[in-house]
Amino acid sequence: MTKEKKITLNAEKRKVIADQFQSFYEDKVKDKLIQAKEQYDLMREKAKEKINQVVRFHQPQEDVDTIRKMISKYNRAGGELYEDNCFYVSRPITKVYDEGREYETSDEVHIRFNMGRNFARAYYRDELKAKGLNPDFHLSINDDYSKRNPKYYNDESAVNKFLGFNTSSNDDKSITTPKSKWENDFKLWTIGSSYCHSRNYRVDENTMNFFKMYNSSADNVIKEHQQMYSYVEGKMKILRLGLKSYRTFDQAKGLADNVGVVLNETMMNESSSLALSIYSPDNLASLLEDKKVLSRDEKIAFARKQMQQQSVN
Repeated sequence: MTKEKKITLNAEKRKVIADQFQSFYEDKVKDKLIQAKEQYDLMREKAKEKINQVVRFHQPQEDVDTIRKMISKYNRAGGELYEDNCFYVSRPITKVYDEGREYETSDEVHIRFNMGRNFARAYYRDELKAKGLNPDFHLSINDDYSKRNPKYYNDESAVNKFLGFNTSSNDDKSITTPKSKWENDFKLWTIGSSYCHSRNYRVDENTMNFFKMYNSSADNVIKEHQQMYSYVEGKMKILRLGLKSYRTFDQAKGLADNVGVVLNETMMNESSSLALSIYSPDNLASLLEDKKVLSRDEKIAFARKQMQQQSVN
């Protein structure tokens, strides 16, 4: 009997193994991020209704229509209207100085229906990863900006491009970016200038608390992204140290079996394994039936899913 040759690990094979472990650990905790997104989506729909009620109470539609007619007749001298998704609400409150004197001030909340960058990277994390992009690049430096290197800036540029924060005249105008989608998802005509803070609407305590909850739901999406990354990266740091010491696939396979990670030899040769997995008769028939041309990243994801299913079966 000839002794079967063991697969020797190199940097590329270690990365394939590490990716399998990362997917495993992400799957264990990603439900919290999914739930945070779902909760935000629910709050967003309610917030649209609530802010519409607030704005139209202070600025009735007939007033907006009147100013629009005045502008049509007198141009800018007729007044100012601005369609916006940014609003401030406030309510008067009483506070107490350290020495006990009371003073009047305002409780204020800034309400936005567009999308900030940290939120966008959290909300669209799966879509970014499916495109081979890194939605976690900003978390990897842990607010230590001295750690920014060429890879950090390349990741940042690519992510911002996909999300729509970086645009150019050469962009395909038929493609709606996430940023553009969110900016145009909800807007209200308001009386006043484009300066958001100049339009501050008084509300009662219950309404104020609702909008605070709405903002908290958005913050929670960002928080769950951070916590997910922290958990997974903590595991991956230990794993990478172990993988450096492993010389053969069998060692990594033993670890994967103990942890519960799906790992097999076909994953070590992406070019051949992907071809075998994607273009097997059943899978090829499925692709032809869908009449869809997959990108390289989509092919990789499709093949890995098929290989995992085969290993389970």
